[in-house]
Order: sequence, then C-alpha cells, then structure tokens
Amino acid sequence: MAYRWKNDLRERDVTPEPVWLDRRAVIAGAAGLGLLGAGGAARAETLEPNDWEDITSYNNYYEFGTDKGDPARHAHRLTIEPWNVRIDGLVDRPGDYAFEDIMAKMTVEERLYRFRCVEAWSMVVPWNGFELADLLAMAGVQSGAKYVAFETVLREDEMPGVAYPVLDWPYVEGLRLDEAMHPLTIMATGIYGRDIPKQNGAPLRLVVPWKYGFKSIKSVVRITLIDSEPPTSWNKANPREYGFYSNVNPEVDHPRWSQATERRIGGGLFSSRIPTPMFNGYGDEVASLYKGMDLKKQF
Repeated sequence: MAYRWKNDLRERDVTPEPVWLDRRAVIAGAAGLGLLGAGGAARAETLEPNDWEDITSYNNYYEFGTDKGDPARHAHRLTIEPWNVRIDGLVDRPGDYAFEDIMAKMTVEERLYRFRCVEAWSMVVPWNGFELADLLAMAGVQSGAKYVAFETVLREDEMPGVAYPVLDWPYVEGLRLDEAMHPLTIMATGIYGRDIPKQNGAPLRLVVPWKYGFKSIKSVVRITLIDSEPPTSWNKANPREYGFYSNVNPEVDHPRWSQATERRIGGGLFSSRIPTPMFNGYGDEVASLYKGMDLKKQF
C-alpha cells in the first residue's frame, strides 16, 4: 500500500517540466542581479521556458565541472549501464546489488513533493521512485545500525570536474536511520515519468523532502549502515553553513541569506517571495523525529 501523508499539493502546484530543468539558469540570473536572499516583493517578469536541449544544458553537478554548461557537455561520458549499488556495513546481506535487480523488487510510485534548496528557491516535483526503507530491508538492517551513509559514483575518466578540489571527492551524504526509514524518504529513478537525465543524477538519487536539496545525493553507488554519524561533503567543506541534519528551518538563516522566505521557481525571475514552512511543510509527519533537539543549534 502506498504511503499517505497530509498533502495539500495539487497538479496545478507542480513546477512545469521545462521550468524545473531550467531552474539553475534562473538562479544564476538572480544571483547576477544581486537578488538572492532579498526579502519582500519585486517586480514580476515572465519566464519563457526553453526547449529540452537548452534546459538540460544548464545544470549544477560539480563532478562534471563548475560551469553551468559543463554537466550537459560532459555527463554523456557517465556509464550507467550496468549500474551496481554496494550495500554494506551493519546489514545481514551485504553485497553489490544490480540496479535492474533492485528495480525488479521495488514498488515504484509517483510522489508529489516540495523541493527546497538551501539557496532559498523552491519547486514542486513529481518524482518516480521507491521507499528507501524497502531497499534497506532487502539488505537486512542489523540492530546496531544508527546511521546510513551514501556515496556518489567517482570516475575520474568520466568526470572531468573531480580534477579540481571543489569538494573532497567522492561526494558523500548521510541520514540518521530513523530518517532513512521514514516512508517519505525515497530513492528516485524518474521525474515526470521519464528517466532522470545523467546530468541530474541518473540512475538513482536520494530524495528527502523535508531537508535542503543538497542532502538528495545523486548517482548513488554505495549505501553503508553504520553506528556513528557519517561525514557529509558540504559539512566537511563548511560546517558553519551546512549542518549534518540540514532540515528546512525558516528560523535558522544561512550565514549569507535569510531562510524565512523562498522564491518558487515558475513564478518569474522577479516573483514575490513566499514564507518557508518548517520542515518544508512536512512537520506533521517528521517533527517527532527531532523531539528534544535544539534545531537552532543542531541544524
């Protein structure tokens, strides 16, 4: 049975596909005009969607380069067939799981989720995927496991961006076990009923809708169950700005901008900002996970 949660999103709320793929171009334009982090209303401007070729040529996937056009220019090098995910650590059945074998055993469904970036923009995305809990159950979680660590593929011959120390490669992320096992947490394989493009994290990426987008690690090749908090890439790079939990919290500003409001992609480059809800609007489902924590300090 599919998981049901309090969902006030409707089809009209979905970010249009061309706009979703073009989001990085919009953000770059806003940054160039000094608008990121600005509060209050601004004058409206209609965003004209680009065609498929254009919108998939502007992405942020540093393993392929830091220029926004680099992923589309280089991501075709990424080999995704065959694809294996190593599941190890505190599990009963460690090993390399073939992507097709995983998909044969998982129940794929569409999940209509808000997506909130730490850069204070947002969207609504219909993902296709399966619950991470089902994948972990397939490997058999042992009683000593408390955290789940994730790792992105690292291939120097296919990823020219890793020649530069932008981050400590490979890209790594992590969740507490109860976060990973929550039914809202999914492994996404598609968007809008189509396979995720290589430059957007094919063939398998994490989606945790109540956390900032950088937690949704792309092109996952390893999942490790452990008993202590794992390192995460952006936290290692700048712990002051990127905490381990990275829950959407409008009361905790990024050191360089406010998180109290966000700009919904699809409303135009100069669209008014809207309030950001706690936990990205999923508080009824996930707030209990953090009972007793000081979310202003343990961000």
